[in-house]
Amino acid sequence: MPNKHNASRRHHIPKMKFRVKNWVEYDAGLRRRGSLTLWLTPEVLDGWQAARRTTPVGQSSYSKLAIEAAMMLRLAFHLALRQTEGLMASIFVLLDVPLSAPDHSTLSRRARTMESISKGCVLPDGPIHLLIDSTGLKVFGAGEWLQEKHGAKARRAWKKLHLAVDADTGMIMASTLTGNDVGDPSQVAPLLDQIEATIASVTADGAYDGMPTYEVVADHGEDVRVIIPPHVTAVLRAEAEHNPSQRDQHILSIAARGRLGWQEDTDYGQRALIETAMGRYKAIIGPRLRARSSSGQQAEAAVGVAVLNRMLHAGRPDSVRRLNIAAQIGWEKGKLGPRSIHATTPSRSVLFPDNCSSFKRRSSEFCHSNVIPALAITPRSLNPVHW
Repeated sequence: MPNKHNASRRHHIPKMKFRVKNWVEYDAGLRRRGSLTLWLTPEVLDGWQAARRTTPVGQSSYSKLAIEAAMMLRLAFHLALRQTEGLMASIFVLLDVPLSAPDHSTLSRRARTMESISKGCVLPDGPIHLLIDSTGLKVFGAGEWLQEKHGAKARRAWKKLHLAVDADTGMIMASTLTGNDVGDPSQVAPLLDQIEATIASVTADGAYDGMPTYEVVADHGEDVRVIIPPHVTAVLRAEAEHNPSQRDQHILSIAARGRLGWQEDTDYGQRALIETAMGRYKAIIGPRLRARSSSGQQAEAAVGVAVLNRMLHAGRPDSVRRLNIAAQIGWEKGKLGPRSIHATTPSRSVLFPDNCSSFKRRSSEFCHSNVIPALAITPRSLNPVHW
């Protein structure tokens, strides 16, 4: 979030804490991520062999589903191609099934020719609220150590992974991989073309600001709401007085209420969820691409998205914010001096009664009805409340 309340003194505000309500289900989902049955399902084993070709070209031994399952197993457990081959061969031996594992050369070659990979995301019942952003992934080349140690010019290269995430479920609905010289707004159309569900809104950061983005979104539905912060130098169109566009309305709202007020009205804060998705990709899959060819990198990024969606489908935490109160109580010449309470509150106000029974555990010697009045803390303002 570029604009935050109390930005100059946020280091004094305690970090938000969350509590997982469905810990039993989430804990079981975390354990299931390491289960081989999550990646090698009965459907994969039944469709392991490739269908018989009717064309004169050579016959494949393994189906596309088998190659995709092998690549997902590789990324999920961070294995090399040869180790993936050995793991799958041992699984078939333990299962006592008459199947063979594709060798590492076949995996590398077939992965480069995979046309499409199922992302494994479940379509929601109603319209989705889409979040769009991009992140960088390193590719092969000399690292920072070589440049610092020997002064050699490092061959640095990286790709941009563009993601479209459902704000309600956290599932990655669409993804593209481009070079680092490709602009973010140019990938809005390819991302939206991959989505089959109805789109209710599209939220992105200021890098996507511009009428071309609004026009692309309008092609997928005129009633789709676009939430993008306009640039500080943005001006209204000539037709804004009679027929304001969504971008004009954002400019007018910011001029009237400011950036923070606009973020609150449009619920722009939920864009942080896609930052979480990109961080989850780099933490689980990795911050770099292993494949050397462009087609192999495309397939690797797509398989990584499918792995994340399957893990999220296995178990997702249902978290709520916890109340975190840190009270500083001091004496000044034997009298009750000025104190403050820093509170991180949930979505509703928290009211302490006059007897302050919930606060008595920490400061029982100061908690009297004639000293501490009723105290209300609103979630919008995290300023210290003096009493």
